[in-house]
Amino acid sequence: MKPIFFILAVLFSFNVHLNAQTENTKVILITLDGLRWQELFTGADSLLISNTDFVNDTTALKDKFWRDSSLERRQVLFPFLWSHVAEKGQLHGNRNLDSRVDLTNTMWFSYPGYNEILTGKADDTRITSNDKFPNPNKTILEIANKDLRYAGKVAAFGSWDVFPYIVNETRSGVPVNAGFKLADGDDLTEREKFLNQLQPKVPSPWGTVRLDAFTHYYAVEHIRKTHPELIYVAYGETDDFAHDGEYDAYLNAAQNTDSLIKELWELTQSDPFYKDNTLFLITTDHGRGTQPLDTWKGHGSSVNGAGQVWLIAFGKGVSAEGEVAKNEQLYSNQIAPTISTILGLNDETTKMEGKLVPLKTN
Repeated sequence: MKPIFFILAVLFSFNVHLNAQTENTKVILITLDGLRWQELFTGADSLLISNTDFVNDTTALKDKFWRDSSLERRQVLFPFLWSHVAEKGQLHGNRNLDSRVDLTNTMWFSYPGYNEILTGKADDTRITSNDKFPNPNKTILEIANKDLRYAGKVAAFGSWDVFPYIVNETRSGVPVNAGFKLADGDDLTEREKFLNQLQPKVPSPWGTVRLDAFTHYYAVEHIRKTHPELIYVAYGETDDFAHDGEYDAYLNAAQNTDSLIKELWELTQSDPFYKDNTLFLITTDHGRGTQPLDTWKGHGSSVNGAGQVWLIAFGKGVSAEGEVAKNEQLYSNQIAPTISTILGLNDETTKMEGKLVPLKTN
């Protein structure tokens, strides 16, 4: 082949690869640790918002979050989810409307819940605690990162310091910025350098979980800088404030996370790499109790209702159903195989137990 034809062939091949990469559906998976379906679909709880055992200033909290109808209350608590997402996407899990989403693991706490979400299969034999041990199962993040099409285009950010183990960062090769880890590398942005200075100076209320703002803005900078095709962002404040019995902080954290999700959406729509080509999937690792009232603080197999979760989908490939109001049963183990299929990892999809999430209406 003459040099000019060789050069043209190389350029053609490069353009085909670049176009294919640009046209691939990008996926942003988000979790809100331990957020109950009750708050998502009905807003502030009437029994908790007035309870001085769980709220410092009930008058102020009611002024901010209480409205006469559940539709108004949820709109105040999650303005982005109940405006843009309700118009453009799907919200599953309002059990008052016979839409149910459940865990298939029987542990009903964090590590087993995240394992199920990320692997498409519960593992009640080996994933039985929240201890820091490398996940023996391969997550969808690892599977994608081992595929040549997505190698180096996968990342995870979490507030809880167990995520490097859940993702099995060492084996998977997926970079995980979680807990109190700082951004690393030789090409840090000015904002990453600032976050690295700021995070050690801002005390977290908890020893194993950082504030969600750091998780969020580390993720935002990574998205802007490297354009990953599969990214996982795990917010944690809702669960930890609930464990502390602080219903006011729990609600404020939930509302704040809604604004962070809106920022991620707006970021993708301002970037040609992601615009109109990104799927958002949002869920939680477990539910919480309802009765007795004090069980809203906890979860686990002994807490009634802690296996009840929810699922939100919007963006590319998702039909606009809004709040799903029909007799349906979905499970958390459906999320990983859905992502796997969207990314074209079809051989891996068949190895997962969950069925695909019905993102398109018939």
